[in-house]
Formats: sequence, C-alpha cells, structure tokens
Amino acid sequence: MSRLLEQYNNQIKQDLKSKLGFKNVFEVPKIKKIILNMGIGEAKEDSKLIDKAQEDLTLISGQKAVKTKSKKAISGFKIRAGMPLGAKVTLRNKIMYEFLDRLVNIAIPRIRDFRGLNIKSFDGKGNFSMGIKEHVIFPEINFDKVDKIKGMDITICTSAKNNTEALELLKCFNMPFNENQRS
Repeated sequence: MSRLLEQYNNQIKQDLKSKLGFKNVFEVPKIKKIILNMGIGEAKEDSKLIDKAQEDLTLISGQKAVKTKSKKAISGFKIRAGMPLGAKVTLRNKIMYEFLDRLVNIAIPRIRDFRGLNIKSFDGKGNFSMGIKEHVIFPEINFDKVDKIKGMDITICTSAKNNTEALELLKCFNMPFNENQRS
C-alpha cells in the first residue's frame, strides 16, 4: 500500500471529519483521479515530438500515456481532424497516490522561483489544476536526453463538494499553497 494512502486512511480521514464537521466518515472528501496532460503545438510539423512526449509522460506517471488527437480541422492553425497534438494519462488508486507523493515531495521543490500553488486554481467543484512549465523537474526524466523542455498540466479531481473542502484535503497531503493569494 502506498504511504500516502495509508496516511489518508489512518490519519487524514479522521482529521478532516472533525475539521469539516462531518458526521459520517463516508462524507470525507477523497482524491478520485489525477490527470496529466501534455499539449504539443509544434507536433503538426514534427510527429516525432508526440512520441517523445508520450514516452516522457509514461516515465513520469509510471503508466502508459495515450496520444490525444484533434477533434476537428482548424485551417487557421493548419490542423486537420484526427491529427495527434498531445499526450495524456489518467492515474487512479495506488499509482495515483505514489505520483502525488513524488509530486509534493520531490518535483514541486525543484521548480525554479516557486512561491506556492495558487489557491484560485480550483474550479468551484473541488478539482484543482496546475501547470508546470518544465517537465524536467521530475527525477525520472534524464536531462541529458531531453531535446526540448515541455510544459504539462496536472489536474487533481476530488470528491469534495466545494473548494474549501478540496483545499483542506490537499493541505493534509502537504500541497504547498500560497496563503497570500486569498482575496
């Protein structure tokens, strides 16, 4: 069992139940899934960039990434329908908690000029999204073999009903939020 999952079941559930004033343990929010997305705009000229992005995302997540394709043609951007433009992977259960552990304890501290995650990045329904400008912050990526630094989006979907519940849940997992951005 993952270290974070064990910590959630033994400690975080009880803390959140008392902190949020729930009467039942099943009301306590939990993390449902984590989605990693890497959009590669330059892939329309070079299709090998998609393969490299898929390979990097598979290394980062520990699970095979899939290519994402355009849904419709946009002539202004020189995109045809069905053209591969990125890669994504959805993590659940054990792999999800292991990735979250590596994200919080290893990857986020390696971000340059990091001042905390933005509290305003919640969507109103308890889901949190963040963008990373450099995918090389993950230790699985060999910096010498990287031809181009790519950005990625990370979305953490929770079962929380609102942003405050989701914020408390993610704080219990030691996500470093910037408290000065509240307004």
